[in-house]
Amino acid sequence: MPEHDPQRDRSTILPTAAAGFFLYFAAALLLMHVIRPDYTMVDHMISDYAVGRFGWIMTTAFVSLAIGCLTLAIGLFRAGPTSWLGRIGAALLVVAFAGLIVTALFPTDLETAPSTPTGDIHTISFLVNIVSILLSTICLSLSYAAEPRWPPHRVAVFVSAGLLIAAFIGQYLTLHRGAPYGITNRLFVATLITWLILNSLWLKSAMIQRREFGTA
Repeated sequence: MPEHDPQRDRSTILPTAAAGFFLYFAAALLLMHVIRPDYTMVDHMISDYAVGRFGWIMTTAFVSLAIGCLTLAIGLFRAGPTSWLGRIGAALLVVAFAGLIVTALFPTDLETAPSTPTGDIHTISFLVNIVSILLSTICLSLSYAAEPRWPPHRVAVFVSAGLLIAAFIGQYLTLHRGAPYGITNRLFVATLITWLILNSLWLKSAMIQRREFGTA
């Protein structure tokens, strides 16, 4: 049985914590589908769950997603790709953290409700989150390709990044009344959470490898 190494556990606490925050977001979102069946998936974005009964659960989910992005970014700054693309990718996750905190603080307006300043701020934060995360995805994917610690994951990196971009295109093309934008929103979010969790696991693996080879 391999000897337990508490120092290695401490070195990987950031990606482990990030994955935990992302998993909480996924669990909370799944729970909202159960306790708010009146918000049909076809014509309700996930942000709608923050409005009305049990809205606080969705709010905590957004906060958890934000903290996960920040934690992952810190981990990437400490042990991720050292190229300028890698640094930009990590910095954009910090931007997403700030945007998601705003998303949590300012609930959206339901489609059937009148527009409010709070809802307008939520919409702006949504756009900031989308742009920063997509640009981060592109930067990180390209930086991983040039990073020697990521070769075993190279195919998974580009496949998952490509799926995320494709999911965003599907979301964008259905952002109008009468389209199944709720479905495409959930597909995009599911792909995004998968991407973020995979990044956390890849970073953890790279940290362990770096520790084992004595390069930390």
